Amino acid sequence: MKIAIAQMNCMVGDIAGNVAQIIAYTQRAKSQGATLVVTPELSLCGYPPEDLLLRDDFLQACARALNKLCDETQGVTLIVGHPHQVGELCYNAASVIQDGKILATYHKHALPNYSVFDEKRYFAAGEHALVFEHQSIKIGVLICADVWETAPALKAKAAGAQLLIALNASPFHIEKHRTRLEVLRERVAETTLPIFYVNMVGGQDELVFDGGSFVLSDTGTITHHLNTFEHEIAIVDFQSAKPLAGRIAPHLSVEASVYQALTLGLRDYVRKNGFPGVVLGLSGGIDSALTLAIAVDALGAEHVHAVLMSSEFTANMSVEDAVEMANILGVKHSLIPIATLFEQFRSALSTEFAELPFDTTEENLQARIRGMLLMALSNKFGSIVVTTGNKSEMAVGYCTLYGDMAGGFALLKDVPKTLVYKLSQYRNSLSQVIPQRIITRPPSAELRENQLDQDSLPPYEILDGIIEAYVEDDLSRAEIIALGYQAADVSRVMKLIDRNEYKRRQAPVGVRITDRGFGKDRRYPITVKLDFDTLFTE
Repeated sequence: MKIAIAQMNCMVGDIAGNVAQIIAYTQRAKSQGATLVVTPELSLCGYPPEDLLLRDDFLQACARALNKLCDETQGVTLIVGHPHQVGELCYNAASVIQDGKILATYHKHALPNYSVFDEKRYFAAGEHALVFEHQSIKIGVLICADVWETAPALKAKAAGAQLLIALNASPFHIEKHRTRLEVLRERVAETTLPIFYVNMVGGQDELVFDGGSFVLSDTGTITHHLNTFEHEIAIVDFQSAKPLAGRIAPHLSVEASVYQALTLGLRDYVRKNGFPGVVLGLSGGIDSALTLAIAVDALGAEHVHAVLMSSEFTANMSVEDAVEMANILGVKHSLIPIATLFEQFRSALSTEFAELPFDTTEENLQARIRGMLLMALSNKFGSIVVTTGNKSEMAVGYCTLYGDMAGGFALLKDVPKTLVYKLSQYRNSLSQVIPQRIITRPPSAELRENQLDQDSLPPYEILDGIIEAYVEDDLSRAEIIALGYQAADVSRVMKLIDRNEYKRRQAPVGVRITDRGFGKDRRYPITVKLDFDTLFTE
């Protein structure tokens, strides 16, 4: 028996395009001897379709597309994920298509309603197992979160399943693949059945689906593992219900996996939304340098425009390093000094500000001038502005609304500063594209004389540790202090995080790479009264 994994890059709402992909994958699999093809969760409409599922016309279009698949996939059995409307209810479903007809339809049992998932808003839960026979083997069908619980797999075994197939749209975050393997091995141990795990690949708004589909034997041994972050088809050979050993793709390091997630997330956001390219501000600092490297790797140099906007506070080395990097990567780069514009703004405001001292107002003016210039270039030429701020800055509000936050996509939104350095070193290990001085010099916003980030913030190693503990792990002040951080640093960072929710709410969407990003994962009120003196007292 040969079963094909169709590790697809689906697009939400592009029903016709997704159907065409499914048909193409099915034909390729059939030509390679496969008799059964498995696609990811909701592959027919893309994942997550969100409130499209509340539209009857959308669900009816999905039903028509399912019928089209029946007509055009003769001679092979296909398992396809799709929404299924039954009366007033909608299910997250998988149908088995055989000989041009729907043999059976499975409704997902476990509906996740945490983290980035909101399935109970849209779907009703299924109750019954689906086991069908293919080449004398009884196969049980599951969908994504079903394999994260015990009951659905055991129900399938009780119904006679000899092999379990799981359709998935499981998004990436750091080390997610390890968690998947651990969970699936638990299901194998409970059922003593092999599991065939098919995952989606591609970027969808802030989510990146990393693929990495795999097969586990009845002892929990990996027999096949597909590449991550690549769409592909793979044929898995079975002897009866037992998978035979096949190709196992090499495991990626944390830095490699995050870099590829960011690259794929940016590429798909730009291309799926029809932008001709990207424009970004290149400052000579490490954040914009990493953003530029990823943009070129994702889109090609011909689709990237870097803009250098120096001021009176910009060091010569910043301009030199930015120009050097732009030349290394071969991107179009423009030099638009902002000193004259800055003085014009200050002059226009001189009466209002009278004798008031230079402060963050003037710093923010510079950032907003730069944002305005980038948005003008975007409007004129159609490229989307990619902002360059990182998660550390976004967390504590070390960023300017309508300034460095102005843009359409925040690539590093979920990447802590300490990881920015590691990713830059990783990229340079492939080929030297980021000048070493950008990596080694102390970071600075260069918005006033002799400014350094650590004039305003704790060292990034400390800052990122507190952010991770508070934002990603939901630890209390006392618990974070117990990790070894100074009480004053903890209180200060927690206050900054909570007080800057209003900024983050106005930030562009960006790639999620941790299990608690600033997006769907973390939904805090903007208007809230917290008594910090009481709240942060042990």
